[in-house]
Amino acid sequence: MFADSAKIYIRSGKGGDGHVSFRRELYVPAGGPDGGDGGKGGDLIFEVDEGLNTLSDFRFVKKFSAEDGENGGKKRCHGKDGEDLVIKVPEGTVIKDTETGKVIADMSHDNRREVILRGGNGGKGNQHYATPTMQVPKYAQPGQSGKELNVTLELKVIADVGLVGFPNVGKSTLLSRVTNARPKIANYHFTTLNPNLGVVDLEGGDGFVMADIPGLIEGASEGIGLGHEFLKHIERTKVIIHMVDAASTEGRDSIEDINTINAELKAYNEDLAHRPQVIAANKLDVLYGEEEEQAVAKLKNEFEPKGIRVFPISAVSGKGVKELLYYVRELLDSIDTAPVIFEREFFPEELDFSNEPYTVVQEEEHLFAVEGPRIERMLGYTNLDSEKGFEFFQRFLKESGILDELEALNIQEGDTVRMYGLHFDYYK
Repeated sequence: MFADSAKIYIRSGKGGDGHVSFRRELYVPAGGPDGGDGGKGGDLIFEVDEGLNTLSDFRFVKKFSAEDGENGGKKRCHGKDGEDLVIKVPEGTVIKDTETGKVIADMSHDNRREVILRGGNGGKGNQHYATPTMQVPKYAQPGQSGKELNVTLELKVIADVGLVGFPNVGKSTLLSRVTNARPKIANYHFTTLNPNLGVVDLEGGDGFVMADIPGLIEGASEGIGLGHEFLKHIERTKVIIHMVDAASTEGRDSIEDINTINAELKAYNEDLAHRPQVIAANKLDVLYGEEEEQAVAKLKNEFEPKGIRVFPISAVSGKGVKELLYYVRELLDSIDTAPVIFEREFFPEELDFSNEPYTVVQEEEHLFAVEGPRIERMLGYTNLDSEKGFEFFQRFLKESGILDELEALNIQEGDTVRMYGLHFDYYK
């Protein structure tokens, strides 16, 4: 099955905790602190793999975590750094933050490898905290927590030219005639269930990549039919070939078909409405004489005054195809040749959890509870068994306003405050 989107959870490694220990050697009565530093957590990295062309590897594996750093040891032993986790994706994959829909990275063209989430730094051992006035420090720094995200992967094919049109108008037939692609072809709707790419070779070696974008019908931008799944693949194309059944072999009106699909493209992405277009009036091999002339004139009178050229062709016989392709090459030469890159909008390294919610409630007489994602993260990061860690914990309660909220609930000295599995006695 062709897979062009996936939702996964990613996490970088947590830094190892610093160690608290003291030298205990023969004839060294006051050896001092020798706790080692914790290792750095592994980074979460995405990398382009030329051998991949779908996101099917993510259908069953949904969680990816880099290795945590090891804790520091005694005798100043440094904890081992966690191994980076490299996730391989096909070229053209766009990584987005699932919650906001903002782009984190576009894995295409020159961007072959990118660190998305950096691992947490290891904590410093107690050897770093010895001072003339504090010669026996009994605390160490905890390792930084790793970052985590839910991301959406979207594969947007990389092609110069997008071939669009209603089902069964001959797109696959044209692609198979002019490129090395061999799409499935049959006379029923939705034969093509995934985008097909092929290279058009013109004389002189000046070719281009063409993609057949399947399943565009009315309502595609709202998820009707297959278009909602595949509209994303046209976003990188620079020129659009709009293919229509000019002979109306299925009873549809060719002008109405073009206007309908253009409306869907615009509804999906406003920029697509401004891409250069050319119309391939197909299936003229079933018309003769005056009927053929009238069908072509109808399209030209409607669209050529708007600057959209109309080429009468037959994808089956090849009539008019060469003229169409060379005109498309001219269009490509006349427009900006810079690749279509989706700019970064979301920066995981700037994630700040200070705005995460928490609640302060009185559960019963003399018992209060403080809970929420922000509290859970703080407790997971802080080493409460150390002096520095407990000082940080107390400062956090004050600066975050939690102490003020407890006092507003009329907490008294000696009352108990519960934070998840921990219980504290309250004293001013």
